[in-house]
Amino acid sequence: MHFVDAKGILTEKNGTFGMNIYRGCTHGCIYCDSRSLCYRFTHPFEDIEVKQNAPVLLEKALRSKKRKIVVGTGSMSDPYMHCEQELRLTQKCLRVIRDNGCGVAIQTKSDRILDDIDLLDEINKNGKAVVQMTLTTYDDVLCGKIEPNVCNTKRRIEVLEKMKERGIPTVVWLSPILPYINDTEENISAILEECGRVGVTGVICFGMGLTLRDGDREYFYAALDKHFPGLKERYIREFGKAYEIASPKSRKLFKVFYRICETYGMLSSPDACFAYMNAFPDRYPQLNIFDM
Repeated sequence: MHFVDAKGILTEKNGTFGMNIYRGCTHGCIYCDSRSLCYRFTHPFEDIEVKQNAPVLLEKALRSKKRKIVVGTGSMSDPYMHCEQELRLTQKCLRVIRDNGCGVAIQTKSDRILDDIDLLDEINKNGKAVVQMTLTTYDDVLCGKIEPNVCNTKRRIEVLEKMKERGIPTVVWLSPILPYINDTEENISAILEECGRVGVTGVICFGMGLTLRDGDREYFYAALDKHFPGLKERYIREFGKAYEIASPKSRKLFKVFYRICETYGMLSSPDACFAYMNAFPDRYPQLNIFDM
């Protein structure tokens, strides 16, 4: 890893706020879009760029806001990759969020987030904390092939369960679904049934498939050659160089998805999930003069 002093940490798009404390990742997921050349990495992806002044920048940014906001993090680089164990920058940023009375919507695949469960509990009691967990495959052996350097799905579900016990709401990203690898009704059903059991608020699924771009595609295909011999040729034959790769079973899988989400009352629309995560609760509503 290497350290930089960033010029800014908080970005805003369409009224939502986000940050990435790290750049790159060590989880080794074979499908990671963040490897794509369009993101213009000037260093190896596993050589993590650490924005060492992130807590200071976040403090300054939040103090300048006229209202309380929900800060999203984890969309590009997991905030709980291996270096967080040593650096605790995510933890320091969570303290800044707590101390400024703001909220957080944090996305990860790692059980290291449990190190900060007390902080998340405090944030949620005073405002809002939403833990987002990515789940792709219920099979532990398969999980070890496609997401080799992070805890398996069953452990991630345990994390969701522990968050639920604290009253911390959770959202799951069911993504990506890799054609001919994890695109089975059994896999989708097993994951969603567990989501329902542990009280997940909503599940985000933009499509039963994945996206591939230059940089990401080459890494993914090398992994297919290693773990699924012959599958790369099938992908090339059926999908060419398409950006969006949809599972041939997509329609059938979405029927399973919507049925189970409805059964457990889980939000199933991405827009609904994002609206839920980004809305800061009004803990102190203004009194109407007639109530005084």
